Amino acid sequence: MNEHRTDRTIALVTGANKGIGRATAEQLAASGMTVLIGARDPGRGEEAAAAVRAAGGEAHAVALDVTDADTIRATARWTQERFGRLDVLVNNAGITGSGQVSPADARDQVPSTVDLDMVRAVFETNVFGVITVTNALLPLLRRSPAPRIVNVSSHAASLTMTSDPDGPLAGLLPSAAYSPSKTAVSALTVQYANELRKDGILVNAVAPGFCATDSNNHTGFLTPAQGAAVVVRLATLGADGPTGGFFGAEGPVPW
Repeated sequence: MNEHRTDRTIALVTGANKGIGRATAEQLAASGMTVLIGARDPGRGEEAAAAVRAAGGEAHAVALDVTDADTIRATARWTQERFGRLDVLVNNAGITGSGQVSPADARDQVPSTVDLDMVRAVFETNVFGVITVTNALLPLLRRSPAPRIVNVSSHAASLTMTSDPDGPLAGLLPSAAYSPSKTAVSALTVQYANELRKDGILVNAVAPGFCATDSNNHTGFLTPAQGAAVVVRLATLGADGPTGGFFGAEGPVPW
């Protein structure tokens, strides 16, 4: 018997050293979970984990880049050795595309003029990263009595909302990178939910809302903690909870 195994719920949050991911980790830890804080930068991850511990929670930093399969495999191995299972996976890590290639290339995402390297970079993190991380951790999630997967998305993923010229998102610039990447996450969420439903693994997508984070230069009107609340709600669903859904704080988000 591994001496490190615990009855506490074990949650892994990717991109958890700042923003919505960090707020999610803080709230999950406050609820009594052991939280694994995934971060590309080990120093920033450890700083976030130390802050959670200082607040009375249990947290461990793991070096995790969702575009680097080696770090993903290492995280899965460490989690297996330390805890023997994973109960909650929050796929939060994501990029908007702004500044990811170069400021000139990433200035806009208008389809007719978009830089394809930037589009590829966004999909590599936001879509392929979700697949790679999820598949690496699935064997550990299958060992949980109540496994949950939450994919952090955006209202900009909604084809219904973004196609409405008079709707609340009418002011958004057309996007060939970020918005389509999050729409792809919605599609993946449904497909994973369909595959894993028989195993009792609940898989849902969430739209935290327009939160003030680095990705929008802190122009959002919600705090990361406010945005994280719906993520935490979906991460702690009971056995009769939904799967294959898309939710915001206001309730179901239209596809």
